Amino acid sequence: MKIYNTLTKKIDEFIPNEEGKVTMYTCGPTVYNYAHIGNLRTYISEDILQKTLEYIGYDVNRCMNITDVGHLVSDGDEGEDKMAVASRREKKSALEIASFYTDAFMKDIEKLNIKKPAIISKATDNIDEYIKVIEKLINDGYAYVADGNVYFDTTKYKDYYKLSNRNPLEQQAAIRDDVEIDKAKKNVNDFGLWFTNSKFNDQELKWDSPWGVGYPGWHIECSCISLKYLGEKLDIHCGAVDAIFPHHTNEIAQSECFLGHKWCNYWVHMEFLNDKSGKMSKSKGEFLTLSLLEEKGYTPLEYRFFCLNSHYRNVLEFSYETMDSSKTAYHKLLNRIGSLKEEGTLDQEAISRYKDKFKEALKNDLNTALAITTLYDVLKDSSISDVTKLELIADFDKVLSLDLLKKDAEIDKDLEEYILKEIERRNEAKKNKDFALADQIRDELKTKGITLIDSREGTTYKVE
Repeated sequence: MKIYNTLTKKIDEFIPNEEGKVTMYTCGPTVYNYAHIGNLRTYISEDILQKTLEYIGYDVNRCMNITDVGHLVSDGDEGEDKMAVASRREKKSALEIASFYTDAFMKDIEKLNIKKPAIISKATDNIDEYIKVIEKLINDGYAYVADGNVYFDTTKYKDYYKLSNRNPLEQQAAIRDDVEIDKAKKNVNDFGLWFTNSKFNDQELKWDSPWGVGYPGWHIECSCISLKYLGEKLDIHCGAVDAIFPHHTNEIAQSECFLGHKWCNYWVHMEFLNDKSGKMSKSKGEFLTLSLLEEKGYTPLEYRFFCLNSHYRNVLEFSYETMDSSKTAYHKLLNRIGSLKEEGTLDQEAISRYKDKFKEALKNDLNTALAITTLYDVLKDSSISDVTKLELIADFDKVLSLDLLKKDAEIDKDLEEYILKEIERRNEAKKNKDFALADQIRDELKTKGITLIDSREGTTYKVE
């Protein structure tokens, strides 16, 4: 297995700390709002990584946090806790907000066939762990108390910039507009471990600590949850590219200063999903959720298929045009697989050959597009029986998780529901004498392999 390692800036051979076993930590959601489809792309990629490791024979123990306190609206310890902002916005308690959006997130990943991590831990369930680690960091000289808050002293960790490769001079206030001055800090990049005297006074969730009543900083949460459940030596830590600095940079600093040795060997980061205006963000107003995508006629697995046709380290641009193309390709694939019969004999040589080809694509830095190409190669191979093809498709879908062998009746039901809605929309357009829209609907269906047939009795259809 080879994977791009942000720590070394190259594709490394993957060698776990313990033979045959992998510990994997993935940054979970901050549950103050729905996840947008850009967030979900990261979780799809992490799911593929876990399933690939399991497919090639590793026992994966994966842990994910749920951030329900401590994540400020700025990564630089500025502004309010995102949970407090959401609490005021929706006139609910922070814990009610967290519960609602955690449930929503879990429903989203279930729809996307994302395997739920074996360990899921809420930030609010680990307060004692944070206090224990922070106390040691203070005692060992890596952290200090100032103005009621506890900060990590980044100058005490000489490899602070090794993950991000940033220039320390560029981080100075007045050089970069996004760096603000916190006068309580000794250094501009020092970060909060515990807040008792925050920059706002209406924090709902607070706990007793040696430094007064307060709440943890965001960065300490992931380190402590990982250490608690996965141990002192972590194999893989995942997240989106925007977590490299400062979040993952801070995690490494505090974890390695606490432990006194290297913490995590492989850092795997997933690129953004952009729309035409740039990076998808919840701060833009309306943002694309999985539910909104469903309302517009797309299924979660059509979106998963869309994501898997691009490499996880490539920026992927979202548009409805590209989603339409992906939807069409996905349903043609399902229909093609659905036409296979349980006939013929199993060709074990072909099964072994194609499994190796599929495995090699994934072992090469998770090349999911090439893995899907291998699936198409199987379907095109006239030298192997249908039953051999079905065996391979079932095997590949352990990783792809696209419901490739979904029952024909279920596929037809979904497709029929979509077509009938479009026919109804076209009939309404014709009734309103909007013949341009009626023709547009007919033509769009035609591009998806669906031909409308008009008669005196009404409109029927044929799927190619």
